[in-house]
Amino acid sequence: MNVIAIQGIKGCFHHAAASKYFENNDYQLMECYSFRELASYVAKSDVDFGVMAIENTIAGTILTNYNLLSEYRLKIIGEIFMPIKHYLIAYPGQKIEDIKEIISHPMAFLQCELFIDTYPHIKISEYSDTASAAEYISKNKKKKIAAIASKEASNEYGLEILYDNIQTINNNFTRFFIIKNKHHIYNNNYFNKASLRLNISHTTGSLSKILSLISNFKINMTKIQSIPIVHSPWEYSFYIDIIFNNINNYEKMKKNIKKISLLHHMLIMGEYKNGMSN
Repeated sequence: MNVIAIQGIKGCFHHAAASKYFENNDYQLMECYSFRELASYVAKSDVDFGVMAIENTIAGTILTNYNLLSEYRLKIIGEIFMPIKHYLIAYPGQKIEDIKEIISHPMAFLQCELFIDTYPHIKISEYSDTASAAEYISKNKKKKIAAIASKEASNEYGLEILYDNIQTINNNFTRFFIIKNKHHIYNNNYFNKASLRLNISHTTGSLSKILSLISNFKINMTKIQSIPIVHSPWEYSFYIDIIFNNINNYEKMKKNIKKISLLHHMLIMGEYKNGMSN
């Protein structure tokens, strides 16, 4: 049975992503307090896989997670896009008029800003994750406190829903990476997407030359993200996601990029199946 590390506890969105991606497999959860703890477990091979959120359609990219992937030299072997629906939940018998404080993960607050703004008198307090906030209320029978979490969390911890679908934008998705220790062999039988990290010269035209090369091989770039290089002020790594239909074009692209003198280093962070086509 595989052991899968997630950030959070049962009922959180990472748990939902793991359940969906590994739905035909038996697995055991390793609940992690932080993303760094998750990355550490995967890097040390204490678990078989990790599930890590990387970006949300409302809140944007989780930049620190890209740094963790590089720091711990983790391999991306898959991805999944999950619809995120937030609920305001509380100990049974409460009404919104009773609530003095809302607790949840910072990303959940970012995704529910309009709802939160309608209750300016209610205190907002950050919590380690959405499901842990729900568990805290349930375990301690806390009244006058509500959590922003999933419907699954309300069921898991016996809480009542005060409001449903409180996310600012209904078409709200989070992209999760499935990650593994880079030293453990994992063969994807089919892949049509790759994540690359590029370190390039800080000179005019260096990035555009690489992007033009990618385009010339009829490869579609779906994301580009600049991340500051630690200990090198004003220098950046570029994380690029690409999708391709022709594996030969992809292999040719990799060989040609490596020949570009402006490129200091290219790392293939993962080759996997496009999660949007699942």
